[in-house]
Amino acid sequence: MKTMPRARQRGAALLLAMIIVTLISTLAVSMVWQQWRAVQVETAERSRAQSAWLLSGALDWVGLILKEDARPTSQGSHLYDHLGEPWAVPLAEARLSTFLAATDKDASTDDAPDAFLSGNVTDAQSRFNLRNLVDPATGQVSAPDKEVLRQLCVNLNVSPTVADVLVNGLRAANTPAGAPGASADGPLPPKRISQLTWLGVDAQALQRLEPYIVMLPDRTTVNVNTASREVIAAAIPGLNVGDAERLVQYRLRTPFKKHADIQAQLTGTAPESLAGVDVKSDFFEVRGRLRLSDRVLEQRSMVRRNQRNIEILSSERISSSDTGR
Repeated sequence: MKTMPRARQRGAALLLAMIIVTLISTLAVSMVWQQWRAVQVETAERSRAQSAWLLSGALDWVGLILKEDARPTSQGSHLYDHLGEPWAVPLAEARLSTFLAATDKDASTDDAPDAFLSGNVTDAQSRFNLRNLVDPATGQVSAPDKEVLRQLCVNLNVSPTVADVLVNGLRAANTPAGAPGASADGPLPPKRISQLTWLGVDAQALQRLEPYIVMLPDRTTVNVNTASREVIAAAIPGLNVGDAERLVQYRLRTPFKKHADIQAQLTGTAPESLAGVDVKSDFFEVRGRLRLSDRVLEQRSMVRRNQRNIEILSSERISSSDTGR
């Protein structure tokens, strides 16, 4: 039996050693990558959890503002809501540690996250409520509210046929089974404005309508103190956009406190024409945006204020990367 020459033995040993080193290096790199990946996942999850808690705290803070706004006044009750109240002031983006230092002089902000918070509260009753169109118990369409929606479309330069499509779709989606006109294969009832495309509404028309309509769980009126001129002109029969703009300019100086104040500014308008409007609101939309490092978490919540009780009806969170930095 011949033995392998010494030089070849050394070459084979060197090759084997290189293979072993390569395997060990590959395993080491793989372990380091997995550890790095685990750290990144943990960091992202921690950031998401921190952001969610901060936004939840911000929502609770807004709830306190709305509760305080509903506190009984010297006249015995809270009678009206308007855009000059604290809840209507938007929060510009501010560093969280700066905000905490301003609200609590004894708070230490050295360990506070490098987070930036912004947001605003919108009166949901400043928009036309699509829930007014169809009675969920019977599936019957409210003719006056259908006319309000058609007029709103006209005011926004949207075809009035869009209102017909919306009404027919909502009736098909909300008519109870067994009621006259009920459809076995009707569309699913939409929960959000973006889902109205299920009913066949053109996306471009819906984009135009979206800032002026809302879907609330109960029938509501339009708050003249917070609504746009287009919505006011649609909600009050016979009112044009120019007269509605006059109401908007008037409320900037003096918010309407009762129906009689509105009536005084609309000479010749019958009191029954104001049935669809009011000066007080129960539903508010709260938007919060938190920027933490390179991540952005946005939260949109709908709340109901019943006297001084705040109920969160829905809440939606959207996470994204901050590409604007």
